[in-house]
Order: sequence, then C-alpha cells, then structure tokens
Amino acid sequence: MKLSYKSGFITIIGRPNVGKSTFLNKVIGQKIAIMSDKPQTTRNTILGVLTRTDCQIIFTDTPGIHKAHSELGERMNEATYSATQGQDAILFMVSAVEPIGPGDRLIIERLKNQKKPVYLLINKVDLLKNKNDVQKIIVSYMNEMDFKEIFPISAKEGINIDNLIDNLKSLLKEGPQFYPEDMITDHPERFIIAELIREKLLYFTEEEVPHSIACVVDSLKPSLDEEDKLDVYATIYVERESQKRIVIGSNGALLKKVKDLAKRDIKRLLGSRVNLDLWVKVKKDWTNRPDVLRSLGFEKDNF
Repeated sequence: MKLSYKSGFITIIGRPNVGKSTFLNKVIGQKIAIMSDKPQTTRNTILGVLTRTDCQIIFTDTPGIHKAHSELGERMNEATYSATQGQDAILFMVSAVEPIGPGDRLIIERLKNQKKPVYLLINKVDLLKNKNDVQKIIVSYMNEMDFKEIFPISAKEGINIDNLIDNLKSLLKEGPQFYPEDMITDHPERFIIAELIREKLLYFTEEEVPHSIACVVDSLKPSLDEEDKLDVYATIYVERESQKRIVIGSNGALLKKVKDLAKRDIKRLLGSRVNLDLWVKVKKDWTNRPDVLRSLGFEKDNF
C-alpha cells in the first residue's frame, strides 16, 4: 500500500539574531539565507523547501521583529507578521542565552491571537554552560503562553532538528508536492547573489553602515571573454558619502575583500566561475524613501 504524502507551510519568526536563517540553512542543507551577527540581517522573507520521499515542508524565514526606526524597518515587521497568515504552523524562535524580554513578549501577544499551532524553539542550547538552565527558560516562556510543543535546539550544531521535523511532519495533513523535487527556494539567483554580497559587507562594516547598505544585481550573463564563466555586475547602495568611503576602503581594499569572498559563494551557488564587478553609489536616506525602496525591490507586497 502506498504511503500517504504530506505537505504544508511553516513560518519562522522571532527577534533579530536568534538564529532563524541558520536554522533554515541547516534544514534545507544549503545556504539560501545569509547570516551575520548584525541585527536585521534578514530583510526579506526567504522560502526554503524541504522535500523528502514522504513529505514536503515549505519553510518561510522572516525578518527579525524589532523596534523600527525607518520606513524599511516598518515594512520588514509588516512582512514578518503577514508571513504567518495561511500557514499550517508557526515556529517562534528565541535564544537560550538571553532572558525573555519585551521584544519576545511583544511577539507572544501577537501569537496568542493565532488559531494555528505555535511551536517554541529555544535555539543556541549548545552555548549554555549549565545544560539544566534550559528548564528555567522553558518555564519562563510557558508562563507567557501555551505552546503546541517546545523544542530546545541548536540550529548551528543540528541538535534536535530531526526530532522537530518528525513532529512537524506528523502535524501536517495529506497534500500534494507543491514544488519540484530539486527546488530549494523560490528566490531567483540574482536575489541570492545580491544577498551573498551584502553578507560580506555586513561582516566588514560596523555601526550604522550595515543598516544603510542595499545591493542589487544589475546584470548576470555568460562571459564574452571566457567560456564556462559568468559576468556579474552589482551595485551597492549606501545613504551617505562617508559610508561610501567606508565600503570602498583605503585604495579599494575593503571592496576587494568583499569581492573575493562573495565570488567563492557565488561560484558554489551557480556551479560556475564568475567575474564580479561591484559599484558603490549613494542614495540619500533610501531606507525612509518609499520611491527608492520600490526601485530597490522593497515593495510592500514583495518582501
């Protein structure tokens, strides 16, 4: 007798830097969401498709819920809450090494109105010096809300991830395979390439610069000079001339580091050697200008 096939949609939400993107990459088995220690690294919802012989689970990684200080920040928060609609379950992720705070409680208040199952994922348990502390964390969150299930996990180390997936699979109903077997995300290559470039910029910059950076791939085409090679042209946008100087670096040193590291990830993504040309331009106060946000792809309905 043929086993029934299950499928469903799961959204991951939480504050910035709790490990949502790390979790998605671990589950999918490939890097489709960028990671850094900077707040608000994830700006768009990222779809990740896990396909197995008996099920397909479509995960949506979301921007971290935060106190917004710009039009971009407001749109990111809206995108996250919108991504919980029409889902089969919600994964609320928190950090095991941080006590429950106002940001967590703000999200919980919104989750209490949800009629679908809400799972609590306590991430980064591998960083706990005293493993018994996880019980205290569980109790602190149980006092706030009645969760469907609670899973202490480590997205980085893969701890308890398989148990979570099995539990989610048991929750899902019989359904079709929504995406092809070899598809792991619905984002086009240009989007992922732009994010990989931005990830390197986040690594090398500090203070206000990371929040002021956007990256757009202008062109992706076969090289005219070399076979089996692609030419990638991308523009990095910042808000001020001073930020442009930082991104370029002394004699172009920082931009060269970004280019060299990004090329490795892009080659891994595309399976091809690449030429990468980067340009840096100033769009003053772009994070607060709806017209510029639209031109950079940050449409309200396109997160």
